[in-house]
Amino acid sequence: MAELPLTNVRVIEMTHMVMGPTCGMILAQLGAEVIKVEPMIGDKTRNLGGMGTSFFPLFNRGKKSITLDLKSEKGQQALHKLLATADVFLENFKDETIKKIGLDSKTLSQKYPRLIIGAHKGFLSGPYQDRPALDEVVQMMAGLAYMTGSRERPLRVGSSINDMMGGMFGVIGVLASLLERGITGKGQETRVGLFENCLLTVAQHMLQYEITSEAPPPMPERIHAWPIYDIFETSDGQRLFIGATTETNWVAFCREFGFDEFLDDPELQTVTDRIEARSRTLPIIAAKLKQQSIDVLEKRIEAIGLPFARINTPVDLYDDPHVLRPGGLVSVVNTDGQILRTPTLPLEIGGEALQDGLEVPQLGADSREILMGLGYSSDECDELLAHG
Repeated sequence: MAELPLTNVRVIEMTHMVMGPTCGMILAQLGAEVIKVEPMIGDKTRNLGGMGTSFFPLFNRGKKSITLDLKSEKGQQALHKLLATADVFLENFKDETIKKIGLDSKTLSQKYPRLIIGAHKGFLSGPYQDRPALDEVVQMMAGLAYMTGSRERPLRVGSSINDMMGGMFGVIGVLASLLERGITGKGQETRVGLFENCLLTVAQHMLQYEITSEAPPPMPERIHAWPIYDIFETSDGQRLFIGATTETNWVAFCREFGFDEFLDDPELQTVTDRIEARSRTLPIIAAKLKQQSIDVLEKRIEAIGLPFARINTPVDLYDDPHVLRPGGLVSVVNTDGQILRTPTLPLEIGGEALQDGLEVPQLGADSREILMGLGYSSDECDELLAHG
């Protein structure tokens, strides 16, 4: 790819954890120069363990890092010199905090009329706007945990899905604002709410209630909409999900696996008939499928065009042929020099996947270069970088 879409766009990022950094990471992979402003001790996610181990390298690849002591006047001056050169400013602090340090949207818009501000918050404007939020918190509030788990035991989704989606909506807001600025010449603030993001994920269930006046049950208790939409065991101890969601699927499945009696059964002639008969048909189907290995079943199911999937773990994906296709994984150089393999963005532009060989920035690695680009002398850089 000769030139990425956001080449020549400068983004200043003051975010942490997942939502804001996701926004910056996507903008960086689209070609923007993303400069991450970190405190002198570094972003706190640099040293997380457990499920947070991957946060910093995953969501901060492809960025530059500058350290500034924003408690000092000179540190604040350096930040504002940097903002004066920027197209976009990303932040994910409480409004109260960001206002105390003079980086609220009203102040910034007066100083830098062309600046686009991407604010990532727990809640958008309203009664909850000052509450703190976490991915798990909003999943509980919005009903996603209820729909994923059970009535007795709500269960969060097994990923920081809302944080990442929030970052994606942050990108959408930034891109829309860049387009508008091209017309008006003015920047603006775009805000993303973690709760509102999660609310969108359950909108289908809310609307189902609006239409039917029946509250949707959690997914494990849901009423199936298809005659086959289930996980089946195989002869070699594996599990395979199969979905037959159309009339064509149903007929092809029955013919392939010898269920001619289902096709001839007068009580199985409509989709509704087949759904109501699941308690009768599924045990018969499961018993026959269990006689074959997963490799054989996959080939037969793929040949007749039905949706199917192995029940994988995330680790299994490092052996998946589609994940391993050219461009499916990208190499990321971590701060300790380790080469990490991670999925690329789910985009192809001009038939090509996005960047490979991205680096995770060392703390403050680009500070001197950035500051000298702003007109600071070498001695002034030394003074700024020694602060704190």
